[in-house]
Amino acid sequence: MGSIIKKKIKSNIYYYYVESKRINGKPKYVNQKYLGSAETLLNKLAYMDTSLQERVLHSEVSEFGSVLLLYDIASRLNILQIIDDIVFKRKQGVSPGEYILTAAINRAVAPSSTNGLQAWYSSTCLPSVTGIRSNSFTPQNFWNNTCIPEASIDAMEDAILRKIVATYNIDTTHIIYDATNFFTYIDTMQKCETAKRGHSKEKRNDLRIIGLSLMISADCSVPLLHETYPGNRPDAKQFHVMMEKLKNRYESITGQKSDVTVVFDRGNNSEDNINFLEDSDFPVHYVGGLRKNQAEELFQVPLDEYVPLCTKALKGQSAYRKEIEAYGRNVTAVIVHNPELEKGQLQGIQINREKITKKLLDLQQKLMHRANGKIVKGKAPVTESVIKKVEDILKLEYMKDIFQYEVIESNGYIYLTFASSDDSLEKLRKRELGKKVLFTDRTDFTNEDIVSAYRSAWHVESVFKQMKNTDHLSVRPVFHWTDEKIRVHIFICVLAYRLCCLLHKELEDLGINMSINRLLDELSCIKRVDTFFGDISKPEKVRSFTIGSEMAEQIEKIYQLKKKYS
Repeated sequence: MGSIIKKKIKSNIYYYYVESKRINGKPKYVNQKYLGSAETLLNKLAYMDTSLQERVLHSEVSEFGSVLLLYDIASRLNILQIIDDIVFKRKQGVSPGEYILTAAINRAVAPSSTNGLQAWYSSTCLPSVTGIRSNSFTPQNFWNNTCIPEASIDAMEDAILRKIVATYNIDTTHIIYDATNFFTYIDTMQKCETAKRGHSKEKRNDLRIIGLSLMISADCSVPLLHETYPGNRPDAKQFHVMMEKLKNRYESITGQKSDVTVVFDRGNNSEDNINFLEDSDFPVHYVGGLRKNQAEELFQVPLDEYVPLCTKALKGQSAYRKEIEAYGRNVTAVIVHNPELEKGQLQGIQINREKITKKLLDLQQKLMHRANGKIVKGKAPVTESVIKKVEDILKLEYMKDIFQYEVIESNGYIYLTFASSDDSLEKLRKRELGKKVLFTDRTDFTNEDIVSAYRSAWHVESVFKQMKNTDHLSVRPVFHWTDEKIRVHIFICVLAYRLCCLLHKELEDLGINMSINRLLDELSCIKRVDTFFGDISKPEKVRSFTIGSEMAEQIEKIYQLKKKYS
């Protein structure tokens, strides 16, 4: 039977609930629970008459799901220790690994500048998980500890990749290469060797741009090597730089010798680059694309001599294979015909054909109006100016193949006649549409192997598209203006993408297939909520979590985030 007793401890009276039993004929407490002082009991009784709403003081909501999912995989890969073993900590601030990992999670979840990093960090549950206060993440502290030389960045990348390749058994024999660039708002007069004016792939030729070249694995698109380079460096020259990096670092990263096949697009073709790939000290196999003028003979081969491609992904497509000379050597060339590509090209041609017809009609009518005296102002056209105008109109792809025109001078006036030919379009279709020529030194590859390898280039294109996304994993805007800071920024962005790729791979292996953006969005709906009750000077805290979607809750359950980090 239970009862309430009081005990005097250091002149203070405290109350306990006790239960007693007779053991060996003597009464003994078998259950005892502390209830508190008389004042505490009175307050508890008072609270019984107070609604829950009235007892609530406030709540603190922190970002949890997506942030901790990335932190968790980084912890399992020991990213912090890998970085800190290479870059030593200064006396002030936290370790470089903490700064870099925090910034990488920020780039993935909610990209911000280093000025905004502190506020973002304090809005997440990371302070309570890491034990690091948010005031450590001021811009000054961040750059004091992360201005890292290029050699150290390469060393960190190699060490991280060794861990990734070993942990996830990444296939590194098939590598996809490409390069892109990002525009910046760096002032023209600012001294910076990385940001240069060049050909912007986003049509911002008025701004200084930064180049980024990537080598990724065909297996789950994990970036293997990256380099930040001046925006005015030609693609073919940067290709040579990256291939040299690959040869110098491949064995160290993967623990394997060569037998690597690199896939690249036509912009990287040059005889010097192919010579370098075939260098006997470390030969690298390749699959690339050829321009039409490099394989004219293949476009003359009729379709009935093509053989069908026999994989499910290439169903309905066919190819013709032949040894040809390219870049001073004999290579295996495959011309591929894709009916779906041909269909899309025909649709585009028909649309452009209508646009061009309208423009030529407008020009023809203006010339006739000038001859009829309806237009008298302005400089009178001459044959050369009209021809130039027509050539500009016809510069769209294939238009010169299907349009014929003649500029006629009569009685001091210029006239234009033109026509588009269905016969010419049909000849173009049979000769060229839907076709692409690939080349390789892999004589052991089947037609299907060659085509599938080249088509895998979409992986790296997808990486660049993601890194230009403004919601997650964004490289832009680049807030930095020194070469060292720009390289660190790009390294952080690539690290963030690596972590996301590995999460994507883990979930895909478990039968959960979703994009990186959706994964981060779904998990971001799970937030941690700390609600405080009672006395404001000594409140009680209750921790709970918002409910995410069914998929988000399933993923959280797989990784046990609430259990690990509550």
